Amino acid sequence: MLRLVENHSLPRTAAFFDLDKTVIAKSSTLTFSKSFYQGGLINRRAVLRTAYAQFVFLAGDADHDQIERMREYLSALCRGWNVQQVKEIVAETLHDIIDPIIYDEAASLIEEHHTAGRDVVIVSTSGAEVVEPIGELLGADRVVATRMIVGDDGCYTGEVEYYAYGPTKAEAIRELAESEGYDLSRCYAYSDSATDLPMLEAVGHPHAVNPDRALRREALARGWPILDFHRPVRLKQRLPRISVPPRPALVAAAAIGAAAATAGLVWYATRRRSVSA
Repeated sequence: MLRLVENHSLPRTAAFFDLDKTVIAKSSTLTFSKSFYQGGLINRRAVLRTAYAQFVFLAGDADHDQIERMREYLSALCRGWNVQQVKEIVAETLHDIIDPIIYDEAASLIEEHHTAGRDVVIVSTSGAEVVEPIGELLGADRVVATRMIVGDDGCYTGEVEYYAYGPTKAEAIRELAESEGYDLSRCYAYSDSATDLPMLEAVGHPHAVNPDRALRREALARGWPILDFHRPVRLKQRLPRISVPPRPALVAAAAIGAAAATAGLVWYATRRRSVSA
């Protein structure tokens, strides 16, 4: 169990959470494809291709090169998309798409860290237009996400301005620690992927959540806790435990995936459970 009260005479601390397969059961970047298809942003072929990407991602078989190829594909796919339209689609479908796939265990951990006086920061490779509203839904204090270049016409150019992936996640955490006064040796981090080893190594309390094979090996070798999250649940079913309004998500960095976000097709079957009031 986490300590319930943080000693406020000590430097501030935070808990850093990867998003996909750590806090939610799918890829936030890929899970909006049906919504984008219905909004006219992508065609049926793109839906099918991103459905396959979702399958590979959930199976844990995507390596670094595959992730890079998908990033390039999604960046090109969203070229010309109107940013405001993307934001509106995400806002309209967020609760239907994301709320049912939030891990109950992750939501509980976020509560515990807040109760202990720690900030909660979502650090995701997905784009800000998707990650920011998810962070707000979860009550996160800050969000670090990928950012795409937007042209004068308000549309994505297809070029990436900031890519929150691998070592850049760790750099963002260190920058936040400096600006916010976090003591990283007393901070926590959670991720499912070996690509996030730099982020996990940056804090004093790293945790592997539903880890891929490479991260599991590292966690076992280093004696890091390994957590199994497997109960997706709607937040409103947890209202007896989440009784305060979510904190606004402040942005440390932002967006490829929103624009690129695609593929809410059903390879992974989500389970819902009710929590009595």
